[in-house]
Amino acid sequence: MSNLLSLYRRMSRWPAGRWLFSRAVCLKAPYFATISPRITRLEPGRCEARIAHRRRVQNHIGTVHAIALCNLAELTGGVMVDATLPAGMRWIPKGMSVEYLKKATGTMHAAATPALPLRQADEGYELPVDVEVCDDAGERVFRARIAMWVSPRKAA
Repeated sequence: MSNLLSLYRRMSRWPAGRWLFSRAVCLKAPYFATISPRITRLEPGRCEARIAHRRRVQNHIGTVHAIALCNLAELTGGVMVDATLPAGMRWIPKGMSVEYLKKATGTMHAAATPALPLRQADEGYELPVDVEVCDDAGERVFRARIAMWVSPRKAA
């Protein structure tokens, strides 16, 4: 089990544990704090998170900004991969394609899953990760496919 997944399981039992875990992720990767995410579910092969519709993530027409949705997608995809990877492997996003399906208003709920099984490997490989973002009504407003580069960790 990954260190991140172990930490999530331990902290999610505490009062406000998921909030604290989400803050800890934002301390490690500070840019994610700009959207104030809340990781709501984490298990091997799946991460779910949400962001509230508030002024700081809003665009000029009053909807959730496209880049806030991209930020949410990268967060959920990265946390899912980190929690799922076999020991001795590392990852980095290599690219992302996105589709904006409708205006994004209200709380956004994201779910990230791998398009292929994660595996131990002697050399790097590209792992596609699918992220869907829905509104409070459960309607898809955004989807992304993130190309994650997965490779063995270098020996210390």
